[in-house]
Amino acid sequence: MEKLYADSSGKSANLKSFAASQALSSAEADAKSTHARKLIHTGEVSVGSPTVTKLNMDRKIPNASLSSCLDISRWNVINVETKKPADLPADRLTKFVVSTTVERWPDGWKVVRDEPTDKAC
Repeated sequence: MEKLYADSSGKSANLKSFAASQALSSAEADAKSTHARKLIHTGEVSVGSPTVTKLNMDRKIPNASLSSCLDISRWNVINVETKKPADLPADRLTKFVVSTTVERWPDGWKVVRDEPTDKAC
């Protein structure tokens, strides 16, 4: 995700290695919308306290649900034209709970659903 949002062409990210289905299409659409507004994201994102909330290994495609804390406090939104930080709401959450569903595909585990919440962590 860091590479996808940092590159306004969107070509440097190999997101298909890590995401599929709704998670992939949502990420690509959101990044495209961000880039259309002449914005990129620099810095880093971290995921903390991942917890498996549900595990189903008996399905044809095994899956798991996770809850974790997404920390975007070191992710900077930059205007590509001015090279300056974009104006952001002062009260925006920079550490919040995200609910994720992963599936085990032949080439490894992939995120198929990734839903941020408005709950701080």
